[in-house]
Amino acid sequence: MDQLPIPRSIQLLSSELTDQIAAGEVVERPASVVKELVENALDAGATRISVEIERGGQGLIRITDNGSGIAADELPLALTRHATSKIATFHDLLNVASFGFRGEALASVGSVSRLRLVSRAERHEAAAIAAEHGRLGEVEPAALASGTIIEVRDLFANVPARLKFLKSLGTEAKRCQDAVSRMALSRLDVGFVFKAEGRTLFRFPPDQPLSSRLAAFWPPAICEGLLPFDRARDGRRIHGLAGSPQKAQGRADRMLFFVNGRAVQDRVLSSAAREAYKGRLLAREYPQVVAFLELPPEEVDVNVHPAKMEVRFREEQSVFLLVRQTLQDALEATGPALYADAGRAPGEAGTAAAPPPRWRPAPTPAQLGLVQPRSSRAYGDSQAEDDTFFPQPKFPAYREYTRQVAEEPSAEAPSRPFSDAGREPSAATQEARPPSIGDMRYLGQIADTYLLLGLPDGTLGILDQHAAHERILYAAMHRRGRSGQSMPLALPVEMHLHEAQAEKLAELGDELAALGFGLERPSHGLVRITSTPSSLTAGAARDYIEAALDGQATSLEDLWVLMSCKTALKAGQPLAQDEALRLIEAWRAVPDRYYCPHGRPALVRLGAGELERLFKRR
Repeated sequence: MDQLPIPRSIQLLSSELTDQIAAGEVVERPASVVKELVENALDAGATRISVEIERGGQGLIRITDNGSGIAADELPLALTRHATSKIATFHDLLNVASFGFRGEALASVGSVSRLRLVSRAERHEAAAIAAEHGRLGEVEPAALASGTIIEVRDLFANVPARLKFLKSLGTEAKRCQDAVSRMALSRLDVGFVFKAEGRTLFRFPPDQPLSSRLAAFWPPAICEGLLPFDRARDGRRIHGLAGSPQKAQGRADRMLFFVNGRAVQDRVLSSAAREAYKGRLLAREYPQVVAFLELPPEEVDVNVHPAKMEVRFREEQSVFLLVRQTLQDALEATGPALYADAGRAPGEAGTAAAPPPRWRPAPTPAQLGLVQPRSSRAYGDSQAEDDTFFPQPKFPAYREYTRQVAEEPSAEAPSRPFSDAGREPSAATQEARPPSIGDMRYLGQIADTYLLLGLPDGTLGILDQHAAHERILYAAMHRRGRSGQSMPLALPVEMHLHEAQAEKLAELGDELAALGFGLERPSHGLVRITSTPSSLTAGAARDYIEAALDGQATSLEDLWVLMSCKTALKAGQPLAQDEALRLIEAWRAVPDRYYCPHGRPALVRLGAGELERLFKRR
């Protein structure tokens, strides 16, 4: 049995230990250092800020700014915990408008690294001070025209246990870049430069439009459809840009919120944004939003998180309603909801008015014998005999019935499901019993989108052909796993990539190859498609790759969902009866068939009660 620890007497912690404890709260990773130091530069009034990193920020972080600087006699205080020029009283804390105010960032960073600070304040000489793992050096003269330079080297070298929790150097470098990019979006009046391993990744001049800065981070397809919004109410203002519902993705990393210029992660704001897009997105989709909320300082508490990533609103409900209504109005100004047409797939453009529905009844017995099967390419499948993606029909009773009708076109069907009681129909108008697929009966197609079914419990089933085919294709891909069949292209398709798309391709390259894509990279900004999955044409393959690289997929599972959507037959596509029957039978054989891979219903039931209410019988 383990022994209990021996009780110790209460004692004050050493300054080195308290600094490292504070560093654990403020300095989580290199990106945390970058964020804190850039915020200090902004508070100093800098109009130009340069950030350089090496080895993902673990080797070097250098921040250079042209701000007001620090006087030589104040440099030791700048590296001391709880020493700050931002607040002096509790009233100042309640009305804080600066980024930094606790006076612990520099001290915390200096306790877990080798730090050197060079600064020159107006009407003072430049000076420098160094700190090595919390131990301060002497103030020395230095050469600097103006502003401040802070160098942080060997981050966490004295606490190797912290290094184990960091990700790869590439991942940490990307997080540093994301931290600077968020601040660059919040301060359009400031010029930013970001360099990694000696390479300049972005350079923004001062006073640049928001859309121009976003274009450096987001793909062109998303930036082209951004919707501006701006509203002021009761002393509060919200403004920014909202993405088109057509460009939604499966991650929430393009929902950016700023409160009084501070980048935050807040459930109230994210919930309000998703509520505004409700009915325009599927359950697992997220919009692209960049929203700036400006509130009186006394209405928001920024002191609830050590790294100041979270805030608390005094009137959450009012903020929620302001964000939701503003975004809703911006979306409604562009036209009807994207998915108002229930049979339309994600990514397809909506229409202002749907064409009038067309009823396609089940053919008569004579017509059944004359129906010619179409190629299964109508379902997006290039292999007519591919039983995995689209199984061949296996309903012998229906095939035998069709054969008999073809041989005896004048034979009468045993019954008419919609005949008038007590009246014998003529041979010319007599209809056959609808064909059966298991315990279902196929009644016909309406609006070239929905298949009507008689269900065994006596209810009417309405099957969305796109959703059903999506589920069939997704199930087939899931069975095949990573063994996607590939078809070489006679002429490769070339695509020029945005920087964000090139980074995404590096992440998804193995998964795309597993699906059957052959991709060559002649250069960083170019990809050549040499082969595609057998179910995609060259044009569809290009559209698919663009959608995947624009953020609509993050894993092989997401790619399966995306491909099933791209290759499934669409709403508004007429089906011959044999095609509809094959689709229904294949759909009946897959798991989770009542919903498409996105979560939309594939089958809707209408019972006697629903029909009575529709006809106002009760």
